[in-house]
Amino acid sequence: MFWLNFVILSYMKTVIKNISQLVQCDDKNLKFRAGNDMNCLNTIDNAYIEIENGKISNFGNMDQWNGITDWNSTTIIDAEEGLVLPTFCDSHTHLVFAESRESEFNDRINGLSYQQIAKNGGGILNSAKKIHQIDEEILYKRSLKRLNKLIKLGTGAIEIKSGYGLSVESELKILRVIKKLKETTPISIKSTFLGAHAVPEKYKENKKEYIELIINEMLPAIASNDLADYIDIFCEEGYFTNEDTIRILQAGKKYNLQGKTHVNQFNSLGGVKSSIDNDSLSVDHLEIMNEDDFLAFKGSKTIATILPSCSFFLGIPYSPAKEFIARNIPINLASDYNPGSSPSGNMNLVAALGSIKLKMNAEQVINATTLNGAYAMGLENKLGTISIGKMANLIITKPIPNYQYLHYSFGENLIDKVIIAGEEYK
Repeated sequence: MFWLNFVILSYMKTVIKNISQLVQCDDKNLKFRAGNDMNCLNTIDNAYIEIENGKISNFGNMDQWNGITDWNSTTIIDAEEGLVLPTFCDSHTHLVFAESRESEFNDRINGLSYQQIAKNGGGILNSAKKIHQIDEEILYKRSLKRLNKLIKLGTGAIEIKSGYGLSVESELKILRVIKKLKETTPISIKSTFLGAHAVPEKYKENKKEYIELIINEMLPAIASNDLADYIDIFCEEGYFTNEDTIRILQAGKKYNLQGKTHVNQFNSLGGVKSSIDNDSLSVDHLEIMNEDDFLAFKGSKTIATILPSCSFFLGIPYSPAKEFIARNIPINLASDYNPGSSPSGNMNLVAALGSIKLKMNAEQVINATTLNGAYAMGLENKLGTISIGKMANLIITKPIPNYQYLHYSFGENLIDKVIIAGEEYK
């Protein structure tokens, strides 16, 4: 009897009505869109959506809505002619960091490159030093504050990487913070171990020894405490080689950690093919591509993650998104939120850059920031579309003409409400 009362009391229903357009409605079994399918975007005008216990239970045209039969534990949200679409799925961030790096921003304005700043002791090594010094609880509170801001900007799922620790103790500190964020926030979070982000000063003359530390000490500790979902490496000149990439990915496999790698940000070193050959879920950055890199995707299930706000901030080339689409390679857009090369996790800006700089149409951008972003985190069965049975993580916009307006009016806050698991997030 007690159990029955608990079930009744915990039952919650939410109805969102008077939606001018319900965007990204689709079959629950759709994994991602690629090629010409990126132009597909199913919508319903004058719509409603019903939510039960945090999941989508029904949706359709208002003319077909049966109304409310049981008002008990039912919340009504009037969209007031706003659009409703799935929340953003941001599959690449470094959200857990100690402090901002605006001084390096000023150095870059004064003419120093990303690589020069790193050689001068800035960049990743600077962030690692600060992580080592900061108290874990303070790090959690700062990270939580950032995450709350991103949720209010429409992010309903996020991947967060380590990589600013570069020691056993500090990498575990970051991953514990990510785990706590998973436990204390309502959105879906995926954790990625990025110990191979840079070579610490201590190992500058012996990178091999640092890789041994990653494989023999970091990975076992991470696995025994269930601290990571994926493994990553920064394959780039001055950081880690293609051979290092293969070794790290193969070591991760032994602990059931699938790859999500940094490749081709400044140079093509073969990391795309090595990542795909080792069954990586995604390869990320891809600003510099050659024919062999494109061909490596053939027949794979790997998605290309493009980070336009990093290109925008650093002033480096943008990834050739339209070429990926023309070649039927699935792509998604993510923020790369981090203190050095993309100090913004605002996916509204990322989406706008997808249109303005990558020349993607509105349909392609929405697919790349919702469904395909969910796939890049292994969450496509849970999030990314308006589908019966999926989590009700939704954006309600202010009244706007249509979904094309979202990326056109890039400097305007168009979000009225963010719904997470069926409840308004405040």
